[in-house]
Amino acid sequence: MRALNLDQLQTLVSIADLGTFAAASRALHLAPPTVSLHIAELEARMGVPLLERGPRRALPTAAGAALLDHARRLLKEADDAATTVRRIAQGRAGKVRLGTSTGVIVHLLPQVLGTLAEHAPDIDVDLAILGSNETVERLQAGTLDIGVVALPQPASDEVLVTPWRSDPMMAFLPSAWAVPRSITPGWLADKPLIFNDASTRMYRLTMEWFASAGHSPRARIELNYTLAMKSLVAAGYGAALLPMEEVGGPLSALDAGMQLRPLKPALVRTLGIAHRAEARLDAAAREVLAVLRGFAQKAGPRRMRASPPAGGNRRPPRSTAR
Repeated sequence: MRALNLDQLQTLVSIADLGTFAAASRALHLAPPTVSLHIAELEARMGVPLLERGPRRALPTAAGAALLDHARRLLKEADDAATTVRRIAQGRAGKVRLGTSTGVIVHLLPQVLGTLAEHAPDIDVDLAILGSNETVERLQAGTLDIGVVALPQPASDEVLVTPWRSDPMMAFLPSAWAVPRSITPGWLADKPLIFNDASTRMYRLTMEWFASAGHSPRARIELNYTLAMKSLVAAGYGAALLPMEEVGGPLSALDAGMQLRPLKPALVRTLGIAHRAEARLDAAAREVLAVLRGFAQKAGPRRMRASPPAGGNRRPPRSTAR
């Protein structure tokens, strides 16, 4: 048997609801012969009468009533499918693959996603916790739509990077330590340290800051989860250099175990939004991109090129904890 025709099912439902072929013809804006043809073809396909034609009203047979139940569900699902496709085309629904770091997830992303939920509640964000290098690789491979990455990034014809936020780096120090008003590389170099691991740009940024004053310290432990790093600081395990990522509010509940100091010389961590050409993004991804841009501190898209390190020696990568 051939597949059911939705137009014919809609005609059957209209006749059952309105009572006559003529009323269904007017409601569906179809010529009376077309309405009759729809029912005749549907009955031929089912092999059984679906309507009893009375002098005043057409009533469904037992078979017709059974088909009507299915017809209503099929028509609703068809309408829902069409609505979903339209919402996706308009950027109001869909799934967007976003890669970012743990720090952004904790402090910035909840605000971004909250704004997105207000404007486009049917857009789902498939989140991947990644370093900047892997984020760019996945964007190039087409397995991510958008990424939040540390700058600078090497030039690329495939991935456009737009500066997004510049957050000051701070020294996060155990509250029990006696510390100066500002923290220099020389003062901090011989203290127990908690770093991001050597594969990250945060590690490179930290080591360049020490190297600018002729220091190359080794970390007591390396890991990439920002809250875990802060927890270790609060427990007195060591000091960490981390960006001040909190937006519009106080620090976390770990404040009691930590003290913060500015760095001297000052250090800034800059983030960018990375994505393929917008023409290759669907409407949902463009909507997420627009919301992210609403949280930007600086605007102006340009392709980013890697800058040389600040100088000094860096130790080679090693295990992430010891």
